[in-house]
Amino acid sequence: MKEIGNVEQVEEYMRKFQLEAIFPEKLKVHLHLYAFNQGEFICTQGQASEYLYILVDGKMKIYTTTAEGKTLILSFKTPIEMVGDVEYVRNTDILNTVEAITDVVVIGVHKRHLKQYASDYAPFLQFLLDIITKKFYIKSNSMRFNLFYPVEVRLASYLLSVSFDKEDPLYNQERNEINLKDTANLIGTSYRHLNRVIQQFCQDGLIKRKKGFIVVKNRDGLTSLAGKSIYEEGLGE
Repeated sequence: MKEIGNVEQVEEYMRKFQLEAIFPEKLKVHLHLYAFNQGEFICTQGQASEYLYILVDGKMKIYTTTAEGKTLILSFKTPIEMVGDVEYVRNTDILNTVEAITDVVVIGVHKRHLKQYASDYAPFLQFLLDIITKKFYIKSNSMRFNLFYPVEVRLASYLLSVSFDKEDPLYNQERNEINLKDTANLIGTSYRHLNRVIQQFCQDGLIKRKKGFIVVKNRDGLTSLAGKSIYEEGLGE
């Protein structure tokens, strides 16, 4: 993480997403712009929560890890989204790990400034309520998705969420290679079962297997298979 930009750039993002009225004037001087590189952790499950972040550029992945070390994907997020909101309200450590899938830009503010200037500011509290209620609705759908949808659909959805279209300005071959073991953990299946599905996807021309990685070849075919069950779109909400 590194701090970037200046007050003017923060204000530009706030205008873009109509956030000017969300924060009281005294708090705005404490808002800063931060950049995370692709693959960097924005926050890690179990760590102390110090900042509230608002995603204003890029895509991030949210997942949880059990005591046994198993991981399960919850969702993918694009702007605008909050990180650390539930932890701020409940004053707890970080609940889930959040990782940058692309290079990411966030507006960040330390919790002590929030408590000092925004703890009773109605527009901010309403915005917080809207974000949190939507988050729990999506989490409920996510758990249902991982329980009831076959691995084929979950894999297609996951690959669409983490891969880049060749028309995407962020596309390059290295960024489009997806780790197999991470994929098995995150969609909640065994490595053996995942292998069987991958073999079928390769035969169907949807993907290509390359030294422990997956490269997407046919996004349209994956989209057809996933249907409306896409992690990053609220799982068909």
